[in-house]
Amino acid sequence: MTQKLSDIISRINTVSTAGTTDRTITGITSDSRGDVKGKLFVAVRGVNVDGHRFISDATNAGAAAVVAEEMPTSPDPDVTYVIVGNSATALGEIASAWFGNPSSKLKLIGVTGTNGKTTTATLIYEMARQMGFKAGLLSTVRNYIDTEPVDATHTTPDPIELNSLLARMVDAGCTYAAMEVSSHAAHQHRIAGLTFAGGVFTNLTRDHLDYHKTFEAYLAAKKSFFDTLPADAFALTNIDDRNGEIMLQNTAASRHTYSLRRPADFVGRIIEQRLDGTLMSFNRNEVEVMFTGRFNAYNLTALYGTVILLGWDTERILIGMSRMVPVAGRFQTMRSPRRGYVAIIDYAHTPDAVVNVLNTVREIIGNNGHIITVVGAGGNRDRGKRPIMAREAARLSDVLVLTSDNPRDEDPREIIAEMEAGLDSKALSSKTLTVTYRDEAIKVASAMARRGDVVLIAGKGHEDYQEIKGVRHHFDDREVMSQIFENEM
Repeated sequence: MTQKLSDIISRINTVSTAGTTDRTITGITSDSRGDVKGKLFVAVRGVNVDGHRFISDATNAGAAAVVAEEMPTSPDPDVTYVIVGNSATALGEIASAWFGNPSSKLKLIGVTGTNGKTTTATLIYEMARQMGFKAGLLSTVRNYIDTEPVDATHTTPDPIELNSLLARMVDAGCTYAAMEVSSHAAHQHRIAGLTFAGGVFTNLTRDHLDYHKTFEAYLAAKKSFFDTLPADAFALTNIDDRNGEIMLQNTAASRHTYSLRRPADFVGRIIEQRLDGTLMSFNRNEVEVMFTGRFNAYNLTALYGTVILLGWDTERILIGMSRMVPVAGRFQTMRSPRRGYVAIIDYAHTPDAVVNVLNTVREIIGNNGHIITVVGAGGNRDRGKRPIMAREAARLSDVLVLTSDNPRDEDPREIIAEMEAGLDSKALSSKTLTVTYRDEAIKVASAMARRGDVVLIAGKGHEDYQEIKGVRHHFDDREVMSQIFENEM
């Protein structure tokens, strides 16, 4: 595939150009380390690295043109330079145009929020397929081009990979797509140039403050997604969240709400729940679903609102919802065949998510069993949430086992010590154990469990690795539990 540089830059706002725009471009890239010969190199200011530092590397390797926010001090006379106000935004717009604006050929739904993005986006994708449509999914767990799985590396890919995947969806005949929109992606303009048919807000609690620094900045990043939705799109927000209506303040899209607690356009109600399912109603239509927990009730209500807004048949939607199964690692239940306790694998890795899961378990089992929680905190991430998460987990559990998550470049024992600092009473600390190695922590928790108890293993969910000192080692909470169950036989 080739395109004229003049055609490419006609789709973006340019400040100035130096050199001829009558060039044939063979590709686009923002990485000077790969094959750049004949390509357009876009210099993006990243979180840790400024792409402007590598302009000369790119041009020396044969880049035909450069998009940047400023001219290099020693420009190459054989290269065309295009100066823009924001090169990250330009990259998104260029990538979209390069691949033929694939998002405009799909009904693309973006889902943002702290918790529930993966489940809600996946449910939209699954529902589309149940309705007989070909559909795509971009999520933390895995991407799908209709039925073809594609490994996910980020919650929201970079603009070039993102538009490449969307183009593959179009080529595969997909007419709908759902994607998670992370706060990082919104802030870094990775979704620039995309055309959304709708946006969904789940909730907002403390997370990613290592990146955003303040909750207000985190909120603003989420809100910016809704601020850019077009007038022919819809914006669907959770008004039970105190930030829900803020998302709608400046959007040009049609505004819609969902709730479990008060009047809204789409109202979900929990009628009866168990560890393996819930009887719910959506706008007074009852259906039995294979999901548990108030947080999942919100996800399902968001799904219901989304697909109604897409114009799908209500009866078929309810039938489809009754057939759906939870996303891997999201309140995934496993029952000990011999000893009669239940293990729950969940991705909860923020204080609010841990509270939601533990409250759900307690609502269901009441005082008929103990809750034994295994949880850690990721390294090189928001350190402020560590003591909060430990305190909340200890408060709502009968026994807490603090352990490793993905320590990354940090010492796991130091992470655990920072979590322990949140145990601000003797009552909390007396029911807390620390076991550094995660597999041992899960074994310890399981050994304590009796019939009717629940072992909650939180933090990693679907992940099948542990990242230690920059190296990913295979590790899967579900596999560890399966092995424990086998050894119990």
